[in-house]
Amino acid sequence: MHTRHPEIDPHLLSETEEQRELRGVLRSLFAEASGPDAVRKHAATPRGYDEALWARLAGEIGVHGLAIPEEYGGSGFTFAELAVALQESGRALYCAPLLPTVILAAHALLNSGDRDACARFLPRIADGTLTATVAGFQDDEPAVTAERSGPGWVLRGATDFVLDGAGAELILVRAQTPDGIRLFACEPTADGCLRAPHRVLDETRRQARVEFSGAAATPVGQSGDVTATLDAGRAALAAEQAGGSGHALDATAQFVAERHQFGRPIGSFQAVKHRLADLLVALEAARSASAYATACVALASPQLSVAASAAAAVCSETFHLATAEYVQLHGGIGFTWEHPAHLYVRRARSAEVLFGTADQHRTRLAELIGLTSRSAA
Repeated sequence: MHTRHPEIDPHLLSETEEQRELRGVLRSLFAEASGPDAVRKHAATPRGYDEALWARLAGEIGVHGLAIPEEYGGSGFTFAELAVALQESGRALYCAPLLPTVILAAHALLNSGDRDACARFLPRIADGTLTATVAGFQDDEPAVTAERSGPGWVLRGATDFVLDGAGAELILVRAQTPDGIRLFACEPTADGCLRAPHRVLDETRRQARVEFSGAAATPVGQSGDVTATLDAGRAALAAEQAGGSGHALDATAQFVAERHQFGRPIGSFQAVKHRLADLLVALEAARSASAYATACVALASPQLSVAASAAAAVCSETFHLATAEYVQLHGGIGFTWEHPAHLYVRRARSAEVLFGTADQHRTRLAELIGLTSRSAA
C-alpha cells in the first residue's frame, strides 16, 4: 500500500536570486565558448570536449563542486544549484562528461557513506582534475565479478555502454562478490582494462565497452545499492532535457518571427502559433517535473524515485517533441547538416533511453505508487 509522504515546500521549487545570477553567468559563458560549432569541433578530438572550458567551469565558477560538501572540497550548495548548471549545459549542448563525473560518480561516492573514498576522489572531482563514470549500475545482476587477490581485489568481466567509458580516469563499478553485490573504485590501466569506444548517435555523449581482466579495485562502502544515484542521474538528465527543449523553442520562435512568406512572418499563421503554444505547454510541464525531482534530490526526499521517474517520462517526451518542431518549423534549412537542429535531435533520441524509456518509467511509477506489482507485471 502506498504511503503518503510530506510534500516539498513550494518555495523550494522557485528560483532564488543566487540561482538566477548563476544562470546568467553560465549562459554567457556557454554562448561564448560552447554551442553547435564548438560541439562539432571538440566532439572530434581525442578527449571529446573542450578541456579549457571544463577547467573554467570547475575553477572560475565552481560548477563541479556545487553539490559536494565543503569537507570534500566542494562549495556545499545543493543539487538545486547544480541543476541550474545542467539546464544551461543542456541548452548549449555542452559536450563534456558532466553527467557521469559530477552527477553519477560523485553521488555514488556520497551515497556509499565511505568517507575514505569520498576524501580520496571528491576533491579532485570538485576541482575538475578527475573525470569519472559508473558501470553496471542499471544491471540487476552485474556481469562484472570481483575476487580477492592478495591483500586487495581485482575485477573480471565486461560492461557495455559506459558513459565516457574510454576516457574516464575513475570507474565506479558494481560487481558480484562471493558475499553479494558491492561497489568498487577502479582507476583503469592498459594492462587490466580494455576500453573500446562505440560509435553512437549522439557524439556529444561518448560511450564505450569496458572489459576488466584482473584490474585492481578498491571496495567502496558496504552495499551495491545504487538506486538513489540512478534517480539523481534521472533528475539531472531531466534538467538537461528541459534546458535543451527551452533552446529549441526559443530558436524556433525567433526563426518563425523573422521568416516571411506571402508577405508576413510565418509565426503569424494560426497553425504555427498552435504548434508553438502546444510546445510551450509541454515545456512548462517538463520544467515543473524537473524542478520537483531536483528538490527531491536536494532534500533526499523519500519521494525521489517517484519524482525522478515522472521527470524522466515527461522531460524525455517534451525534448522529443521540441526537437521535432525545431527541425520541421525551420523548413528546408532545419533538415541540413549545417543547421544545429540535428545535433539536438541526436541528444534527445539518445537521452530518452539512457536511464530507461518513458514506458519503462511509467511502469516503475505504477509499481512505486501501488497501482501494480512486479509479480502482476
